[in-house]
This record gives sequence, C-alpha cells and structure tokens, in this order.
Amino acid sequence: MSDSAAEHLIDVQHLHVDFHGQKILKDISVSIEAGETVAVIGESGCGKTVFMKTIVGLIPPTRGTLRFDGQDLSALSPPALSDVRRRFGFVFQNAALFDSMTIFDNVAFPMRQSTTADDDEIHERVLKHLQEVGLPPTVISKRPSELSGGMRKRVGIARAIILQPELVVYDEPTTGLDPIMSDVINELMLDVRRRYPVTSVIVTHDMRTAQKVSDRVLMFYPRARLAKDEPQVLYDGPPAGLDQCEDDRVRQFVRGEAGQRLMEITG
Repeated sequence: MSDSAAEHLIDVQHLHVDFHGQKILKDISVSIEAGETVAVIGESGCGKTVFMKTIVGLIPPTRGTLRFDGQDLSALSPPALSDVRRRFGFVFQNAALFDSMTIFDNVAFPMRQSTTADDDEIHERVLKHLQEVGLPPTVISKRPSELSGGMRKRVGIARAIILQPELVVYDEPTTGLDPIMSDVINELMLDVRRRYPVTSVIVTHDMRTAQKVSDRVLMFYPRARLAKDEPQVLYDGPPAGLDQCEDDRVRQFVRGEAGQRLMEITG
C-alpha cells in the first residue's frame, strides 16, 4: 500500500451520479483517511445513501473517480470488485437479517461465504462478536423475529465486523430506536472503533449520533435545490463546528428548525 493510499483510504474526485433518470450527486470531491469516522447528514433526498452505495461500489459513478485504497472501483472487473468488498462491513438500516436463519447462522454467514474457517473457529468468532455487542450466547438459536429492534441492530453490527473489515458503513443505524437504545448503538460504534483499526462512514439523520460518534461531518443538500454553481456539500468539518456554520441551512438542519425550508415550500 502506498503512503497516499494509507492516508486516504477513500478518495472521491468530481463525482456525479445520475440514478434512475435523476441527477443525485453533483461534483463531489471528498477524501476519507484510514481510521476516520465520518457522519454523512442531510435531509431526505439529498443523496446520502446514494453516496454511501457509490463509495462501496454498489452504484457506479456517472462521472468522476472513486478510489478505495488506491484502486479505481469503477475500473475493476466484477470478481475483483467482489474481492475488494470483502474488506467492507455493512450495517443496514433495518439490520437486513435473514429471517429464515438463526442468529448464529446470520452472524456466521460472511465467514462461510468468504473464508475457509472450520466450524470451531466460526463458532468461536460468532460468540466473540455477539459478546462484544452485548448479546448472550443464548441468542444464537433464536430467529430475528424473536429479537427486539435494538437486538437485531446489534446482531447486524456483529455480522458486519466478523471479517474484521477495513471499512464499515452504517445506514441509519439508530432509526426506529428509542433514545436509550440509540445511545447503546452509538456506544457500540465507538467501541468498534476502539477495538479495531476501522474506518467508518455513518449515514444518519440523528444529530446525537453525528455529534457523539464522528470525527467529521459531511452535510449534503438536495441537488435540485442548489444554485447553479453551488457545492452540494454544505459542510465538511468537525461536529463541534456545525452550530457555528455560516450557512443558515446547516444550522437549521442541526437544530431541527424548518426555517428556510419552510419558506421554500410555502413560497
């Protein structure tokens, strides 16, 4: 790995994404360093999730370059891209567990798909990572439908980290949870960062998550409401600076105030 790649695990330059006939992302240039935790915020429809899916190679860019550890993802063959994705962990918005599988089989799934580990090693790793997210061994025989929403989210985190990925992407990890369980998930994301040398990208509407967990915040704005030459990333900086941002749209979003958005809607 080159020194540049070691510093910038993800390097996005002049990224444009048109998706299903809609222009979603406009001229995004962002670099994310290895070990950094970045929260991506913004109102619904601003392109947060499309950005997340693009940086892990699930959506191809329309224009621009996207590199992971120095490799241009859009130039890779499907097998080579699959190899790179083994270095990623995914925590989906609704956990996305397999309903027909036990919790053990859900967490073990990435190891069985991507490694030659034997049953004993898989069993040991599954129990280890379930313990790390605060779940007892007794859950392994249960089905996802038998667990609470917060427990399913924790299973999703255990599954995401079982291959010890270099990058973990979290899609709305606290959505649908009460404030206490949301903070449990925040603490678990911090714990993953402490335990493992991982880079994290967190797409979230939850300002408590952005403020508590991230080193850096990116705020996107819907492309359709931008002025002609206006950048789509309205804020790129530490979470502590959000309240002092000169852009009213950033401060209003962070505080949950309708402000300018209400004026746009009502004319």
